[in-house]
Amino acid sequence: MPGFYGPVMRIRIVDAFTDRPFAGNPAGVLLFDSDTFPDDDRLQRIAAEVNLSETAFARRLPEGGDADWALRWFTPVAEVDMCGHATLATAHVLHTTGAATGTVRFSARCGILTATAHEDGSITLDFPTAPLIPTAPPEGVATALGAEPLGTHDTGPHIGDLLVELADEKAVRALAPDIAALGRHSRRGIIATAAAEDPSRGYDYVSRCFFPNVGIDEDPVTGSAHTALAPFWSARLGREDLTGLQASARTGLVRTSVRGDRTLLTGNAVTVIDGELLA
Repeated sequence: MPGFYGPVMRIRIVDAFTDRPFAGNPAGVLLFDSDTFPDDDRLQRIAAEVNLSETAFARRLPEGGDADWALRWFTPVAEVDMCGHATLATAHVLHTTGAATGTVRFSARCGILTATAHEDGSITLDFPTAPLIPTAPPEGVATALGAEPLGTHDTGPHIGDLLVELADEKAVRALAPDIAALGRHSRRGIIATAAAEDPSRGYDYVSRCFFPNVGIDEDPVTGSAHTALAPFWSARLGREDLTGLQASARTGLVRTSVRGDRTLLTGNAVTVIDGELLA
């Protein structure tokens, strides 16, 4: 059955960095059986219609190359350079539908990324580690965030966020920032973080992420942010392997492991909607 502008496309909505529905971060996933992607305007319109933090678009690449699938990510208003949760969601769809097994290689704007499925259902992403460049707190960021930073770091070109350390977990959870004002202090947004109040609860640090410049007031769980959070907290806590809790309303856990210039992000995913895009 054709849609308004061509063949009907299958679309999944996948909750990433969670093992239960209606938690974690939902992403749209569309797989294409074509040599090229649809034009950028159509991809952006689809992402705006899906209206989630990100929608992932993937197409199979010829055998023998550096990657198996080309992967792109769009928020409702812009294409982004890097996205963790929608990559996890795409890998989950590929493995649960039998389109891929073992390790999948993606070619993306930020380089080659891999996703490895495990027997327990979890998936590990291999992403570039974000640089952490100490910087003075920009004027007005404390007012916009509603909390006084202990320190701030720039996270480099692929992410484009300002990482802000706060005094404690309570300060992170209590944030009610001026979203419009936050947009003046980074290319994408703000990562607010603090050490866990009680690590016996199963996580070592907490974060919340606000990305007004790409149309996302607060992202539920942000894989890409953990490529900066992981090296930051590994250096502080003296361990390579940690677990981060993103303390949004939906919450989600990201297991992180720093391996020099690469950071491993491990989590689960659940498909909650499997349907057809008619337009």
